[in-house]
Amino acid sequence: MSVPTPSSSVPETAGEPVVPGRLMAAEMAEQPEVLRRLLERERGSGGAPTIRETAQAIAARAPRFVLLTARGTSDNAALYAKYLIEVLLGRPCGLTSMSTTTAYQAKADLTDCLVITVSQSGGSPDLVASTRAAREAGAITLAVTNNAASPLARISEFHIDVLAGPEEALPATKTYTAELLALYLLVAGMHGADGPEQAAALPELAESVLARREEVRALAGRYRFADRMVITSRGYGYPTAKEAALKLMETSYIPALSYSGADLLHGPLAMVDNISPVIAVVTDGRGGEALQPVLDRLRDRGADLVVIGPKPQVDAASAGFVLPTGGLPEELQPILEIMPLQMLAYEVTLARGQDPDAPRALAKVTQTH
Repeated sequence: MSVPTPSSSVPETAGEPVVPGRLMAAEMAEQPEVLRRLLERERGSGGAPTIRETAQAIAARAPRFVLLTARGTSDNAALYAKYLIEVLLGRPCGLTSMSTTTAYQAKADLTDCLVITVSQSGGSPDLVASTRAAREAGAITLAVTNNAASPLARISEFHIDVLAGPEEALPATKTYTAELLALYLLVAGMHGADGPEQAAALPELAESVLARREEVRALAGRYRFADRMVITSRGYGYPTAKEAALKLMETSYIPALSYSGADLLHGPLAMVDNISPVIAVVTDGRGGEALQPVLDRLRDRGADLVVIGPKPQVDAASAGFVLPTGGLPEELQPILEIMPLQMLAYEVTLARGQDPDAPRALAKVTQTH
C-alpha cells in the first residue's frame, strides 16, 4: 500500500513534510505481516505461551458462560468474539456494561465465568477496574491487548498479546484485525480446532485486498459530499459494519449509522431513499444468506447500494468491492472485510481535505472511568 504523495502546500515540521494520513496508511499496510506474526507464534517459536496453550488452560476450567468487556474499536472485536463463542462453543455470552461496576458498584457472582477484556492499550481505568472486580468476584480473567506490560495485562489471570507493534495513528487498524485473529485462535483452541491451519491463507489474502487501493479510491468519490451513511450486515459481518461506521465517523466526521440487517427492517429502513448511500457487508456464508432479503428491500427503495462481499452480490449492486475469500471459513472473513472499509474511511477523509491520522478531539488512550 503506497503512502500519499505530499503536495507543495503541506506544512513542514523539523524540515519534514507532514503528510496527511501517513501513519494510518503505513499501519494499514502492516496488517498482513501482523497476521503472519500471530500465526507463526502459534506454530511454535518458544517463549511466551501460545494462544492455543492459553485456550486449553481456560477450557480445562470449564467456564459456564462468557462475558466480554471492551470500548471503541475493541468493543467491535469483542462483538465478533461473541458470535464465535456462541456459534462455535455453544456457550452463552454477553457484552458487559462497565458502569454497573465502576459507577454503581454492583456486586456479581462470577464463579465459573470467563471474563475476556479486549483493549489495544490495556490502560483505560474502567477496563482495569472492572477486570479487577471480576477477578475478585470469582471470574477467570483474560486480557487481550497490544501491550503485555499494561495494567490490564498485569491484573488479569491470563493474557494474550496481539503482537501488532506500536500503533501511532489515532484510528486503530492493525490492532483491530490482530484482535480478531487472536480471538478466533482463542475460540478455535477452546473448541479443539486447528485455528492456524484454518487461517493460514489470511496474510496473502490480506495483501491482495490492500493492493487494490485504486478501486477503493474510486468508491470514495461517491461519499465525499455525503451527509450520512448507513452500513449494514448480519452474522459475523455485523461487527464489521459497526467498525466501518466508527472508522468513517472518527476520520471523516460523516455520521455513519450501523445496523444489523434485521434491525434495519424494524424501522430505520424508512430513512433510506434513492439518494441514501448504503454499504452492505455480505459475508460469504449463512450471514450473507440471511442478509439477502434486506438487500432486496434496499434495491426496491432505489438505495445507492455498495456491497463488500462475493462477486454475484457486488454485480447486483450499484458498486462494490469483491472480497477474495479463497474458501476462507465464514468466521474468518471479517478480518478481510474490514480492510477495504478502513481504506475507504482513509480515502474519503483525504478527499474531504482532512487528516485521518489526527481526528479532532480524540486521544489514543481514552481515560474513561
